[in-house]
Amino acid sequence: MLKDNRKTVNRVLVITLVLNIIVMVIKGVVGILTGSLSLQADALHSVTDGANNILGLVATRFSSPYPDRDHPYGHQKFEAVGALGIAAFLGIACFEILQGAIERILQGLTDMEIGATKLWILLIVLGINIFVAFYERSEGKRVGSPILLADAKHTMGDVWVTITVLLGLVGIWQSQVWNLPQLQWLDVVLAFPVALLVFKSGWDVLTANLPWLVDEMAIAPEAIHRVVMEESGVMNCHDIASRGLLGRQVFIEMHLIVDATDVKTAHQITEAVEARLKARFDPVRVLIHVEPPDYQSERITF
Repeated sequence: MLKDNRKTVNRVLVITLVLNIIVMVIKGVVGILTGSLSLQADALHSVTDGANNILGLVATRFSSPYPDRDHPYGHQKFEAVGALGIAAFLGIACFEILQGAIERILQGLTDMEIGATKLWILLIVLGINIFVAFYERSEGKRVGSPILLADAKHTMGDVWVTITVLLGLVGIWQSQVWNLPQLQWLDVVLAFPVALLVFKSGWDVLTANLPWLVDEMAIAPEAIHRVVMEESGVMNCHDIASRGLLGRQVFIEMHLIVDATDVKTAHQITEAVEARLKARFDPVRVLIHVEPPDYQSERITF
């Protein structure tokens, strides 16, 4: 049975949007006050967090699982499109971080003012990031939402970014205490692994959602074949195809050879096959082309 989880998804996205705005403002203000390139880049990354939440709200607005006249297969791909938008935002953030780091190397270092108070504020921000990441991932798994899982992955990337930046700022703070100006380069050096972490998050989101959009196989045809052949009256099935997302919505097509010469018996067998497939892979929609007993084909899939 299809489940419309949009109300839960919207609630989670609104809560995380508010928290991400708070995080973005704090990072931006502290980044400007300290002159830290890596922290300003991290604030930019947090801007994409908020933008992703807004994008998610828009995407779920149109992602009803129920079909209608204009969308007979439902609207769930809107969520996958939204997740790809998150991947695009991550790519932009990665580019901006790398660009800022290279410019800082070419232009030379600038003095930064970092104190214990600013570091404690960033620790609180880190705690908010960690809460958002685990909250979104937990709710995303519970309701089966690609947009929440993608955004949680993005936010977890933000957690590692903030940890990296925080360690660099601690090192720079200690460079002022120990009179080691060489440690000032930590801010620029750490900007590069930050960019790589952001890129990896975007790549993971892309690879998780692109197969759904390009109608990649959802279930191995051999697995479907085994389930179907367990039903009495089925002689063989072939030309099996599936698409969608297992656990979310799957569409299965097949040709079925049945041991029946009348329409009524053939219909009863196909109904039993559909029930068996739904029990195994639900939610699923099944389209079966029935063929007579003397039809021959050993081609399980295309």
